[in-house]
Amino acid sequence: MIRLPFNDRLRQLAKPVVMPLLALVFALLLGAVLMGLGGYSAGAAYGALFQASFGSLGSFTDTLVKASPLLFTGMAVAFAFKANVFNIGAEGQFLAGGMMVAWLGPLVGNLPKVVALPLLLIVAAAGGALFGLLPAYLKVSRGISEVITTIMLNYIGLNLLGYVVHGPLKDVSGGIPQTAAIAESARLPMVIPGQWLHLGYVIGVILALLLGVVLSRSYFGFEVRAVGLNPTAARAYGIRVPRTVFLVMCISGGLAGLGGGVEMSGVAYRLFEGFSPGYGYTAIAVALMAANSPVGVIFTSILFGALSSGSMMMQQTAGVSSVFVSVFQSLIVLFVACAVQFQGNGLGLRFLRSRRGVV
Repeated sequence: MIRLPFNDRLRQLAKPVVMPLLALVFALLLGAVLMGLGGYSAGAAYGALFQASFGSLGSFTDTLVKASPLLFTGMAVAFAFKANVFNIGAEGQFLAGGMMVAWLGPLVGNLPKVVALPLLLIVAAAGGALFGLLPAYLKVSRGISEVITTIMLNYIGLNLLGYVVHGPLKDVSGGIPQTAAIAESARLPMVIPGQWLHLGYVIGVILALLLGVVLSRSYFGFEVRAVGLNPTAARAYGIRVPRTVFLVMCISGGLAGLGGGVEMSGVAYRLFEGFSPGYGYTAIAVALMAANSPVGVIFTSILFGALSSGSMMMQQTAGVSSVFVSVFQSLIVLFVACAVQFQGNGLGLRFLRSRRGVV
């Protein structure tokens, strides 16, 4: 095995980190400029955002709870992107997982928690995987773009959710369009007494770490990365590209579906319209900012969870509209996209070399 010099290895490790961090810094600076132009104090706004997100144990655990669905959907998108598969359907897959738990959750009341919870989470992952199966089949068998099919399935999932909460799964004891509450045995335990942080977040972190190991240390991970880098070369090497793409898409859908199941079992306990405010779409930004690293998604999901937790405090303390958080997220996406392009073209390395006087 060829061993790179220490400086080169360090540069390779830092490469997927530096550009997203610079993108975040630029987004913060531009956000401060925009707030200044609007007559708001950027220091007060960012201070309120930090205090509401990380200022106490309660606020930090609340941030992690809000980061949990983004952790699962971000992993799903990042894993698919590693194989150059553009899974834009994490939203529909997330909803599919939630619907599976809403259907089965009220029926497992007689089962012990150690049986009910794993069963529900497996079923949720299966629901998401099924939503990923159809785009995978159409891509590998007919060459149909997964971008189109996954977007269409998002709309199917959204409308299917509306149907079940108004129809077959509607709670008949109330007038609000929502499902019956899941059984106590179907609910995830809390990690810290008195706080809302549930076991599902810990499961998500463990899965992200395992997925990182699989991608970097296993032969299947090598296949995924090879297909993502150059499918023609991967095929010449003997890798079955259609099989790899199919598996990646199903696993990606399963991760997003598991996120929907965790959100149902750990937070919502009922399914309702608006169950997801767009976690599957925000997951694209989460994955991009993490340079499609499952381990990096742990940290970028916390960032977006912090934005969600602190948006109301920004409005109350600094008078900045909570809508600004959406603007800030968009700025992050914009700068991350520019950073990825900048890095992919090798412009960043050439710029750094020119600063050192290297041609």
